[in-house]
Amino acid sequence: MSEHAYLIQLTAVTKRYGEGASELMALNGIDLTIKAGEFVAIMGPSGSGKSTAMNILGCLDTPTSGKYLFKGTHVETLSRDQRARLRRRFLGFVFQGFNLLARTSAQENVELPLLYRGDSSAVRLAAAKKALAAVGLAGWEHHTPAELSGGQQQRVAIARAIVTQPAVVLADEPTGNLDTLRSREIMDLLVGLNRDQGITVLMVTHEPDMAAYAHRIVRFVDGGIASDEMNPHPVSGTASTIEHAPVEHA
Repeated sequence: MSEHAYLIQLTAVTKRYGEGASELMALNGIDLTIKAGEFVAIMGPSGSGKSTAMNILGCLDTPTSGKYLFKGTHVETLSRDQRARLRRRFLGFVFQGFNLLARTSAQENVELPLLYRGDSSAVRLAAAKKALAAVGLAGWEHHTPAELSGGQQQRVAIARAIVTQPAVVLADEPTGNLDTLRSREIMDLLVGLNRDQGITVLMVTHEPDMAAYAHRIVRFVDGGIASDEMNPHPVSGTASTIEHAPVEHA
């Protein structure tokens, strides 16, 4: 298969921090390919290299050596500004800690990536309302994070990640701060985005129960990929669509 058949391709990627006695080789020449529309869980113990790999995939860091192709573009050759433009256009991020602005409404939090992109207020308003509705938060646009439960805050964070209509959502421990029920609801949302909108999902998780939703599980150990296996029976999530996902009350 040609390299352009992949959405993402890492070839012999290394990442080194420090020099001499303090040198740390975080990635030891990994190879990884991801097709558009996949749902991939990335697992591994602390220090295994999975977070470093996610930072490179998210254009937040650059490899020390090796190649990173995204839609056929050599990301490792891009300037900081060019990587930032690629992030704004193609990537959405979901974090364990939600990373919402505390005194800002859900609507305004979701609009933020569009503000950075320079979209008009009318475009931002319409897109944010649509994204919030897509995660089951229609009617909650003017609530601040303090007025929302943890599950609702993570829904706002997911709406913020998808408001730009990205090709890829990178989720870093998206259920790490949630109880079991809310975790399943968030995973249902990610499954729905992947299935219904074709968004590629890359998710770091320590939890096997959450990784079970992915089509494919990649395990990192000591800066390398120890295994890369298809999940023959991924959890499909609930039958409800993302637009009609239940909303819990704070």
